[in-house]
Amino acid sequence: MTAWASYPYEGTTVLVTGGGSGIGRAIARAFLEQGASVLVTGRRAEPLEETVAGFPAERVGVLTGDMAGEADIQAAVAAVLERWGTLDVVVANAGVSSPGTVETMTEQVWAAMRELNVDGMVRLARHSVAALRESKGTFLAISSVAGVGGDWNQVGYNATKGAVNAFVQAMALDHGHDGIRVNAIAPAFTATAQTQERLDDPEFSAKLHDRIALDRPAVPEDIAKAALWLASPDAAYVTGVILPVDGGTTASSGTPRPLKPRTS
Repeated sequence: MTAWASYPYEGTTVLVTGGGSGIGRAIARAFLEQGASVLVTGRRAEPLEETVAGFPAERVGVLTGDMAGEADIQAAVAAVLERWGTLDVVVANAGVSSPGTVETMTEQVWAAMRELNVDGMVRLARHSVAALRESKGTFLAISSVAGVGGDWNQVGYNATKGAVNAFVQAMALDHGHDGIRVNAIAPAFTATAQTQERLDDPEFSAKLHDRIALDRPAVPEDIAKAALWLASPDAAYVTGVILPVDGGTTASSGTPRPLKPRTS
């Protein structure tokens, strides 16, 4: 099991975008382990099938599509409602990151990041809000600590994740009276298949660990555990929150840790 705690998610329906790998896969499997019915979306069927493998067929759904495109987003929401009749939790996880400064980032790269990270999330919210109003449900965006501060050579990604955070807070205000809770999780650097090459670089890994109070990068299951809590009734009075799940990364002002730990 992903989580130490048990949550009564039986009868709950969840839509997870970008569910074929990494954080999205971990979140989908965490909800499935707790008894929820989960539909995962992504561009390729095979990794989505791997995500839901081993879980009861009546509680899983797989739908390929582009989570930047309006038609595919509408289809995903409709598929959940057609299959299970309600939509309780939406996890807007699909995203993309490309390095670049304001000078080196091409218009095409900027457009692709903006279209998926921001426009796709906004469209997902727009098309799911009516169903979430009916269920008094939760909209959960997977943001990043890159949305609360800058990074070298990541100007476009930082900008899109900053937009995600502001959107989540504004949507929480607009729809609190509907009983919809809207939050975001902001992970720091997370170990996935996509990031493993950078972690295998000793110089990068050493610098990364110097930024993290808990002395390790996150794994996707760290983010999934936070998602289980934020979507649960235990977080019933939590909305409009950007929750860092970052091992203490954002606790630092940027000053390097001492070369030798102090003994007293």
